[in-house]
Amino acid sequence: MLEIIQIPVLNDNYIYIIHDPVSTETAVIDPAVSQPVLDCLKTKGWSLTYILNTHHHYDHVGANLDLKQKTNCQVLASTTDKSRIPGIDKHLKQGDEVKLGNQIAHVIETPGHTLGHIVYHFSNSNALFCGDTLFSMGCGRLFEGTAEQMWHSLQQIKQLPIETNIYCAHEYTQANGCFALTLEPDNKQLQQRIQQVNQLRAINKATIPSTLEQELATNPFLREKSLELQQSINMTQQTPVDVFTKIRLLKDNFS
Repeated sequence: MLEIIQIPVLNDNYIYIIHDPVSTETAVIDPAVSQPVLDCLKTKGWSLTYILNTHHHYDHVGANLDLKQKTNCQVLASTTDKSRIPGIDKHLKQGDEVKLGNQIAHVIETPGHTLGHIVYHFSNSNALFCGDTLFSMGCGRLFEGTAEQMWHSLQQIKQLPIETNIYCAHEYTQANGCFALTLEPDNKQLQQRIQQVNQLRAINKATIPSTLEQELATNPFLREKSLELQQSINMTQQTPVDVFTKIRLLKDNFS
């Protein structure tokens, strides 16, 4: 199993350091800034093998070049983003595998938030590092892709084992939950989860990771087939993609 360390940085970002204890290989996922990563590596006595990027936004790649210079690690990212990811060494596409010692990540292309977004699924460790594609009770804004692309991306994630831990890149859960409750106010699991989230945030604790099982029960962007949700937005006769598109539009304008 991977050892996973979650580092909060900036306003609401998470950097993940993952370590295979057998091979001692280590990777960092979406390093926005370098010093907290370097500090953690020093404390643990680990050497950095890889940077794994999910997409090109600066708050996910800002430390690539500094970390590469100081650790001689390799940068792995989407081939679509080869001109937009600083320091990229290896280009990844759908179906590729990334080996971190004995641990293997399956690469899934998830366009929507950006066109080159990818996620990393370590099935043996029940861990999905999904950047800004899927959030706890939310999903990423559509900066480059279409709603249909994002819907198809999320359908791939929905097929993973329900025990998969969802390691997303931002602490947005509380705000996302408030929006979700406007669509499914009678969803008991959603009500209970929001209570838990509020308790965690009141003592400044992370709500990440969640599990895919929790997301399927409470995340509106995975629940386009929910009758209560469809009724709340007057779209009971529409396609799943159309329902998803409407939910995304409503969230964009939610405050």
